[in-house]
Amino acid sequence: MKQHLQSVITHHRGSSLVEVVVSIGVLAVAVPLIFGSIVESGNAGQYSAAETRAPWMVGTCMEEIRASRAGKARYFDNTGMDQPFPPTGEIWALGFAESGSIIGKLSRQEYESGLRKFEDSDIRYIASIRSSTKPPDIPEGSPLSIHISVEFPAAAPAAKRRTLDFHTLLP
Repeated sequence: MKQHLQSVITHHRGSSLVEVVVSIGVLAVAVPLIFGSIVESGNAGQYSAAETRAPWMVGTCMEEIRASRAGKARYFDNTGMDQPFPPTGEIWALGFAESGSIIGKLSRQEYESGLRKFEDSDIRYIASIRSSTKPPDIPEGSPLSIHISVEFPAAAPAAKRRTLDFHTLLP
């Protein structure tokens, strides 16, 4: 009996090579899946935050467009009623904080390259604004087509940002 107990104790002292290889294989599959889930959860959180704040930011952009057309623009050049914007070669872009409050107008270079801070404030979102000219067969006084893109994260270059697009007509 003593000899049998001794052989059972010595037999279960360690793991076999097969057990170790299987364990490492399970970890090699599970760990990347867990980290991928964490990253995707963060991306979904960013997208949800942007969707929540986007209507506020778009409303702010529309106010600035109306002010521009009325000759009272705060950030952009004043435009005429039938004049599309931005002028050729320019970009109209506004930076917004994480809360959705406006920080200020961005230059083309700042818009293209992305930025983390603007005027000592953290910038999270960028709203780019453009209009399209109406076709020549549409009568004067017809609405302009407005396209506003809320882009994030602001620190990324323009080509790598995620976007939420909004379209409307402006009389």
